[in-house]
Amino acid sequence: MNFSGPQFLAETCQACTIRNRAICADLDPQEITLLNSIGRQRELVAGEHLLWEGDEAVLVGNVVEGMLKLSSGTSDGREQIVGLVYPSDFIGRPFGATTPYGAEALTDAKVCVFQRKDFDAFAQEHPRLEHKLLERTLTELDRTRRWMVLLGRMDAEQKLASLLLEFDDRLGASLRANTETETFELPIGRQQIADVLGLTIETISRQFSRMKKAGVVALPSRREVTILDRPTLKSLAG
Repeated sequence: MNFSGPQFLAETCQACTIRNRAICADLDPQEITLLNSIGRQRELVAGEHLLWEGDEAVLVGNVVEGMLKLSSGTSDGREQIVGLVYPSDFIGRPFGATTPYGAEALTDAKVCVFQRKDFDAFAQEHPRLEHKLLERTLTELDRTRRWMVLLGRMDAEQKLASLLLEFDDRLGASLRANTETETFELPIGRQQIADVLGLTIETISRQFSRMKKAGVVALPSRREVTILDRPTLKSLAG
């Protein structure tokens, strides 16, 4: 775990790769400076928790690098993954008393974090940020609905095809190993993919083999995927 202060955050903000997609995208330079004064950049290692379900809502944050999973505990003690978080996504519950889900790093990650009370006060004084928060809340609601369908109604083939398309859509060029083809490196390993989708690693491997045999994807290595037939992959995703 590592924290960096406001001055460091201000300097890195100028070169931030997700600046035009983040929650602060519509803020002017003066507003960015004010926001930086209440923020910190935190580095997470894979497996480290940022938020715990049910805890007091102390932090909110914007993901800069890496991936996190959002999860909730079931009544019998099992973990239910309720979504994935990518660079530029906002996490935490502004204007809320408790955190509705846990957030754990799937990969090494960087997050700009803010004390929730400080962030709430800033948002109330800056309507453009409040508007962005509303947009993000509605987008998150749509993604949650799609995730419920993904885990609850899709078969293994549909789940994996949907996740591959989501990786390509959400991470795009940052995953691309070859700009001349649709080859990208999986951001997480096959075991993690299995865990995220509620499947076994054997099932994931079988589905990859079937897609490869059908000419939908190529697998240059265990962590690389080349999309050969995007229309068919979309069809498989349902």
